[in-house]
Amino acid sequence: MGVYNRAPLAFERGEGARLFTTDGEAYLDCMAGIAVNALGHAHPRLVQALKDQAEKLWHVSNIFKIPGQEALASRLCAETFADVVFFTNSGAEAVECAIKTARKYHWARGDVDRIDIIGFDGSFHGRTVAAVNASGNQSYLEGFGPPLPGFVQVPFGDPDALKAAIGPTTAAIIIEPVQGEGGARAMSVAEMTAMRQLCDDNGILLIFDEIQCGRGRTGRRFAHDWADGAANPDIMCVAKALGGGFPVGACLATAQAGAGMSVGSHGSTYGGNPLAMAVGGAALDELAKPELLAHVREVAGYFTQQLSGLRDRYPDVVVDVRGKGLLIGVKLATPNREFMQHARDEHLLIAGGGDNCVRLLPPLNLTLDEAREAVERFERACDRARAKGRAAA
Repeated sequence: MGVYNRAPLAFERGEGARLFTTDGEAYLDCMAGIAVNALGHAHPRLVQALKDQAEKLWHVSNIFKIPGQEALASRLCAETFADVVFFTNSGAEAVECAIKTARKYHWARGDVDRIDIIGFDGSFHGRTVAAVNASGNQSYLEGFGPPLPGFVQVPFGDPDALKAAIGPTTAAIIIEPVQGEGGARAMSVAEMTAMRQLCDDNGILLIFDEIQCGRGRTGRRFAHDWADGAANPDIMCVAKALGGGFPVGACLATAQAGAGMSVGSHGSTYGGNPLAMAVGGAALDELAKPELLAHVREVAGYFTQQLSGLRDRYPDVVVDVRGKGLLIGVKLATPNREFMQHARDEHLLIAGGGDNCVRLLPPLNLTLDEAREAVERFERACDRARAKGRAAA
């Protein structure tokens, strides 16, 4: 189907932070499959885990016990707030599970009218019908029928509007601690802890969508960990980096929040398959290392410093630098789609974003030398954008 506006590039292989086209040209990849390839391309640990499991067992379905699934769930619970995990194939499916879990929680308690999920402008939770309704992005809703009942949107960063939206039919709040597609807007620790308290005061559940900002992307295991336990959610959606490039997602919940999800209330044919669990376990081994998280913080600090310098030198191109960790947003004065092409002309791959931003989402193990190279290429893209702006004037 013609649903993708693809760039005129085709890659045949990757190695670390490099992608190589079918005609042999190398590109520095600061998209990482939109924050998916968190350990870069063809990471030897992940490749070996996939090969080893592929020779044993691919799929059996959730009719049977899957030891690798139980092992990975136990590890995720041990390092987070969660007590239970449901494995999916994607982030959108994890969001679907989170919405169902939140509504079923209230239903099981007798509060059958509590179905409303409060989301925020600029959010992105996936492309299923429920997920696009949770986001409320009109461009994604258009043509797919009337808005579904039970979804409410409020402005991001407006606590008064959020409080006013909560009522007797509210089931949960869903939010990205750091927005991805919405322009890399980050919640502060104070905002996260205040939202946690607001949910507690009103008897509603807090869902963090950490599909893009989680699993080390901000320099902590998950973005809400910056609150040091004061903003733990009831439910959390993860995916992308969880499989290091292999399709896997998960919905994590406390035992209380997940109590309504009884036998038969949800399911997945492929979710938690042995192949995904093997790769997910290997990815977790690498992504949970304290030295990797420290490295993310170091490289992120370098990017922030250098990109802020470009903002000062190119005020006609760069308006703002935002985000957290290696989820970096650069708001532009020039059209972001044009700028992405300027970057590709410099053999640098970056992602688009809302609010006329571009995003840098490099592998978390990007070296400092590669980060310097990325900044140099980004600066040359700024030169291209400035030259085009002056020519147009």
